Amino acid sequence: MEAVMVEVRAAEGGMDAKDLVNIQLSIYTRLCTKRGLTAEIVEERPGIVIIRVSGLGVMKLFQDEAGGHRFQRTPPTEKRGRVHTSTITVAVLLEPSETQIYVDPRDLEITTCRGTGPGGQARNTTDSAVQVKHRPSGLIVRCDSERSQHQNKASALALLRARLWQAKQEAENGARAAERKSQVGAGMRADKRHTVRYQDEQVHDHVTGRRWRLRDYLRGDWQ
Repeated sequence: MEAVMVEVRAAEGGMDAKDLVNIQLSIYTRLCTKRGLTAEIVEERPGIVIIRVSGLGVMKLFQDEAGGHRFQRTPPTEKRGRVHTSTITVAVLLEPSETQIYVDPRDLEITTCRGTGPGGQARNTTDSAVQVKHRPSGLIVRCDSERSQHQNKASALALLRARLWQAKQEAENGARAAERKSQVGAGMRADKRHTVRYQDEQVHDHVTGRRWRLRDYLRGDWQ
């Protein structure tokens, strides 16, 4: 069964961009529910969320999401009714199987600490969060979305394999070097894949030229 890691990060726009990360997470969650896919949060911090999506056809479903997403709206905190432009970035990483990319346990430095955020006392008072460092590459991943240390370790290792696989693919094909960087761009307002215009109630994909009604997009009905 296919699985991808979808990473959403706030770019330009300060607190509004961080709020848009949560909105985009809701959109993806609704889309997965409608398509019968499983979506699990791997990492969630202010301004960043990583979800693991598994099921049939997930790469095809999410491959066009990679890039900068520009939102034009009046934020809830705007008192003068002005329209702001804020951006988030999305990266989509295919999760390889353990046979496709092997990670030697001896190359890993695994540490635990207390989880943070929602989840109750069991999460915030036990060493459930897991951080994994891959010594050869220097990559570090962290997961504290689950209450179980075992579950967080499994999610962190899956995310590590996805990032190592992406780096391997980029290294093997010079034309795709720094693919993840090219996916997400610089996060600037002019660097966009989608533009979401609340005032026009329209969503525009700048690569394919497709357009959706805003209410359909927010409900996850845009695929």
